[in-house]
Amino acid sequence: MTFSDIFKSSFLENVTGVSILDMTLALVLAFGLGLFIFLIYKKTFSGVMYSSSFAVTLVALTMITTLVILAVTSNVVLSLGMVGALSIVRFRTAIKEPLDIAFLFWSIAVGIVLAAGMIPLAVIGSVVIGLILLVFVNRKPHVHPYIVVLQCDGSESERRARAFLDSQVSRCAVKSKTAQKGGVELDLEVRLKDDNTDFVNALADLDGVESAVLVSYNGDYMG
Repeated sequence: MTFSDIFKSSFLENVTGVSILDMTLALVLAFGLGLFIFLIYKKTFSGVMYSSSFAVTLVALTMITTLVILAVTSNVVLSLGMVGALSIVRFRTAIKEPLDIAFLFWSIAVGIVLAAGMIPLAVIGSVVIGLILLVFVNRKPHVHPYIVVLQCDGSESERRARAFLDSQVSRCAVKSKTAQKGGVELDLEVRLKDDNTDFVNALADLDGVESAVLVSYNGDYMG
């Protein structure tokens, strides 16, 4: 092999496989749409703890996917090797919010569509998906559920507390009940008639009721 043969290698020929203009345009658009996904995620987040690292990951994932698909579309042999390399990757991070999965697939899909050259589909699709998420995720229910944690000293005080609750709320259902010697603990899901929560004070003042706690309930956990 001569010195000139080194510069005739297929590796150097692949340098021009994707033009600089295509790479720049694809990565800039990927960053813009990834930032749009980041803002939608931040606006619609309704979990317990907001993760800024996950939000930034959405931007990076969009750009990384675009980069990978650009390489795959420029070389058929490379695409086969890329599939084999990615097939051995395993992710162990647990997804706590079901909606986070949708954002991950959204970022990956945008990166794939952009790298494939379908720019209008990526832009219009992202705008439509973002508007749908803003409308449905931020929509508040007409009647917000609550959990009442009630501790009574016996079955008689439990019956009185249940009767009082039934008269003060529009709906009352037992979620769990723990009976111990000398006491009963109830977790009840209630729907308020209005925003007034003064009935909790009156409930705690009933004979035999040791404590009454009102907790907001979003359907993701049980008291």
